[in-house]
Amino acid sequence: MTVSLNGKTYLTTKEAAEKLEVSKQTLLRWFSEGKVNDVKKRDRNGWRLFTVSDISRIKKWKNEASR
Repeated sequence: MTVSLNGKTYLTTKEAAEKLEVSKQTLLRWFSEGKVNDVKKRDRNGWRLFTVSDISRIKKWKNEASR
């Protein structure tokens, strides 16, 4: 479920994982292992919110790591 805050659109972790073509668990593992920098925005419950630039940054890392 896409989230809108202050006129900006954010993706949930599940949606971000789908865009990155990985499982939600894999994406969260990358964060916990420090492979990619965590996102800066979270909702009031502490859940991660992803911007388009976050997705691009992680996708770039993923493509470079797979070489």
